[in-house]
Amino acid sequence: MIPDSLIPDSIPADAAARLLSWYDRHRRDLPWRARPGETADPYRVWLSEIMLQQTTVPAAAPYFRNFTERWPTVRALADTPLDDLLVAWAGLGYYARARNLHKCARVVADRPDGRFPDNEADLLELPGIGAYTAAAITAIAFGRKATVVDGNVERVIARIFAVEEPLPNAKPTLRRLAATLTPDQRPGDYAQAMMDLGATVCTPRKPKCMLCPWAEFCRARALGVADGLPRKVAKADKPTRRGVAYWLLNPDGAVLLRRRAEEGLLGGMTEVPSTHWAADAPAEAAVAAQQPLPVRWRRLPGMVRHTFSHFHLELEVVAGSAGDGWQRADGLWVPVDRLGDQALPSVMVKVVRHALAHA
Repeated sequence: MIPDSLIPDSIPADAAARLLSWYDRHRRDLPWRARPGETADPYRVWLSEIMLQQTTVPAAAPYFRNFTERWPTVRALADTPLDDLLVAWAGLGYYARARNLHKCARVVADRPDGRFPDNEADLLELPGIGAYTAAAITAIAFGRKATVVDGNVERVIARIFAVEEPLPNAKPTLRRLAATLTPDQRPGDYAQAMMDLGATVCTPRKPKCMLCPWAEFCRARALGVADGLPRKVAKADKPTRRGVAYWLLNPDGAVLLRRRAEEGLLGGMTEVPSTHWAADAPAEAAVAAQQPLPVRWRRLPGMVRHTFSHFHLELEVVAGSAGDGWQRADGLWVPVDRLGDQALPSVMVKVVRHALAHA
C-alpha cells in the first residue's frame, strides 16, 4: 500500500510555469509552428489542425508543406477548384475534412476582413471546426485563453489526476480538469507544450516519467498505474464488407473512373467503379447487374483489402475490355499514366495497383 504522503492531493500553483519552462527548452520544431518571437498565422494553425485530425505529425508534415507552397493564404485555397484540393489531399483520409476545408476557406475568405475569427464561439460557426480546433486556433493563433484537449492532452490529464473512468465517457471530466490548469499567460505555448509533453514524454506506452516536468505531482506515477491510463472501453470488432471492383479499359487504353456521391463515405472522390459494399460477397447476378458495361469479365487473382474507421473492406477485381460502345459508360475515361492526377482515395490506389499488377 502506498502511503498517503506519496499521493499528491493538489497540483502546485506553478504547474503551468513549470511546463512552459520545459517547453522553452524542448519544444518540437514543426513546419506549422511559429518560432519563438514570431506571430502565429491563423491560416497555418487552422490548416495544420485539420490535417492532424486522425493523422500523425510525420504523415501530415509533407502535405502541409505542399499545401502552403501551392496555396499560401486562405484566399488562395478558397479560389482553387475542389478537385485540385482533393487530389492534393489524397492519402490523408477522411475526405469530408477536405471538403469542409474548402468550404471553410471560402467562408473565411469572403468575410469582410478576409480573416479567421479570433474567438471560439465564432470559430465554431465555420464548416469543419469543432470544439478542439476552435480552442486550438483561439489559443495558438490569437493568444486567447482556451482549453485545448486532444488525445495527447487527455492522456496527460488522465495520468496527472489518475482518472480511472474509461474513455470516451471520461472526456467531459478530463476537459474540466484540464481547464483548471490552463493559464492566463501564454495560452498558445501552453497548449502546444501539453501536446508535446504527451507526444514525447507522457507517451501511450512506457512513459518517460523521469523526464517529465510534472512527475513530482503525477497521481498515476505515484500509484504505479501510469501505463494503464487512460483506460478505454473495449472496442467492438469491426465488421467486414465485400464487393467487386470493375477495371475496364477502352480501345485507347484509358480506364473508366466515376465520382462518388458528394455525401457519405469518400464523398466526391474518384473511384474505380464497384458493386455495393455489403456483408456478403455479391453473387454473379449482382456483379452482372451493376457492371458499367456488358462486357466479358475475368477475375484477377488475389484481393484488395482496406480498413476504414468502422469496417474492413475486401474487394475482388474483375478486368474487362470495352468495345465500340465504350462511350456509353457512365463515368470518366482516364489514361492509365494520368491516374495520379485524379482524387483517388487510398483504397482505390490499392485497386489500381492490384489491377496493374495482375490484369
